[in-house]
Amino acid sequence: MKNHFLAITFLVIMLSSCSEDNDISVDSVSVRLNFTHSWGELVISNEDFNELKFTTEIGDLLSIGRLRYLISELTFTHESGTVTRLDDYNLVDVTNNEGLSFTTSKAILPGNYTNLSFRFGFSEENNIDGAYPDLNTANFNVPGENSTPNLGGGYHYMQFDGSYLDNLSNQSPFNYHVISAIDLTNLNEPVDTSLKINIGPLVVGGSTNIDIQMDVSEWFKNPNTWDLNENDINLMGNYGVQLLMNQNGASVFSLVSISQ
Repeated sequence: MKNHFLAITFLVIMLSSCSEDNDISVDSVSVRLNFTHSWGELVISNEDFNELKFTTEIGDLLSIGRLRYLISELTFTHESGTVTRLDDYNLVDVTNNEGLSFTTSKAILPGNYTNLSFRFGFSEENNIDGAYPDLNTANFNVPGENSTPNLGGGYHYMQFDGSYLDNLSNQSPFNYHVISAIDLTNLNEPVDTSLKINIGPLVVGGSTNIDIQMDVSEWFKNPNTWDLNENDINLMGNYGVQLLMNQNGASVFSLVSISQ
């Protein structure tokens, strides 16, 4: 009888162990994010760059020469209330067709999630001057205390460059660069102008692909209608303009689809 009991106990332990092994296997799930780009309803890529073919809300005709931006801090909120925040960051370089897709480095528990969010740029906590060698190599830095002017250091959130036809019909450059806003007049601490982008609920399965789109035209129209004749270059040190950029960025990203 005792031997029979021990045999049953051993069998239960073995089954439990197998179950735990299966759980570990199931838990090893990565999520892939894919970034696409549009101008309103028109899907765009780097093949559309360097042509005067885009018209802003105010009527400025422009071309895109460079577009690259930073996303970080992916955060998955499970229906149980468990929050998983990843240290991943990714430089989306549309110009060179690099970083348009990336896979999370940490396994995500499959299941139902009430929200997925990511950050456009770095939070002030993570926007540490010189801390990211790959971003240093990419020349994504912002001038710091050893530069004139001192723009607070850290990193760009976005570099968006091109040209436009000004009021005199001359082709003029623009540099729509988004950084942590700093008031050079009062030398106050930088203001965190990174953006938390909420994608919404999703189901994470064995192979989850999330397609996210940036509507580039939104940078020029919502809620602030942008006039490139007034704000085209030297915007990084313009505290007020950086705050306007921050407001316009809230409507730039949207969820296209989630597939398993």
